Amino acid sequence: MKPMAEPKDSRARRSTLSDVAAVAKVDTSVVSRLVNNDPRLKIRDTTRKRVLDAIALLDYRPNAAARSLRTARTRTLGLLIPDFANPVYAEIIKGAERAAAATGCALVTGSVKGNGGDADTYLDLLGHGRVDGLLLATPITEAKEAELSRLGMPWLLLNHSGQSRRHVVLDDERAAGIAVDHLIALGHRRIGHISGPRGADTARQRRAGYTAALRRAKIARQTGLVTMADYTAAGGAAAMERLLKLPEPPTAVFVANIASAIGSLHTAHRLGVRIPDDVSVVAVHDLALASHLVPPLTTVRMPMAELGARAVHLMLEGDPHGPVQEVVGEPTELVLRESTAPPTTR
Repeated sequence: MKPMAEPKDSRARRSTLSDVAAVAKVDTSVVSRLVNNDPRLKIRDTTRKRVLDAIALLDYRPNAAARSLRTARTRTLGLLIPDFANPVYAEIIKGAERAAAATGCALVTGSVKGNGGDADTYLDLLGHGRVDGLLLATPITEAKEAELSRLGMPWLLLNHSGQSRRHVVLDDERAAGIAVDHLIALGHRRIGHISGPRGADTARQRRAGYTAALRRAKIARQTGLVTMADYTAAGGAAAMERLLKLPEPPTAVFVANIASAIGSLHTAHRLGVRIPDDVSVVAVHDLALASHLVPPLTTVRMPMAELGARAVHLMLEGDPHGPVQEVVGEPTELVLRESTAPPTTR
């Protein structure tokens, strides 16, 4: 029998299930069931020997994370978020933790900012069998997605989609539309928008909702009324100052994120602009602290905890490697407080 040829790159990186399957000329499921001692696997002795020879040749070591989540060995999921300072992610984490605990799993959470802005550090740490799956609330490269898949690590994006085939998101465009429709119904026609970071999925969707609401009301877009900010109070404060110092400031502002909205309220107070008498403010996301701001902030409540819980359920109950494209839409609702009112004549 002619000996198997060793792949050229087998010494350059850790061998994977797919490598073994390719050398043994079998489906990856055969290799997986064999290394997991599946008693239902029925294959010829010659095929079994071919797979075992390939495993020995490649020095393949099974990765715990490559196994089905239904028989996971670590009973732990990883969750990567952009920044713990953003209060919105606290709701996602709470929902994910509750769902994981209900199934006997633990949740390990880290942030990109905590790793110096490098998601790869976190992924490299947890992506080699330390957890049974990764929930990613921050963008990663296509190359990193491919690497995780090659390693057999189940992953799922949440709160952003990009071009990924595996994601669960909120209906950000609809939420923005609800906020802007509310301002229009109050009589506002010069409506500013403090957007999110350039390149962020959520920012693009909320800006699309803002634009669509103006179009529905036949309100022409006006130059200078959209300004970008990151999802922080400092970013919102600076963006609000730009809007309020326009020659003709807006009478209302839709803010894409509640952290940014907190900063915008501070700027208005510092500049002597009364809310809502001079400018109305509404933001996406609702937190308990929104009712304690001055004035209490009108928001659009979104299902953040439900998003975290649904992501966990999809990881544990669905195909860990199959396509997922889901939108969690409810409850999404306007929460009326004192930061919005009809425009007044200046």
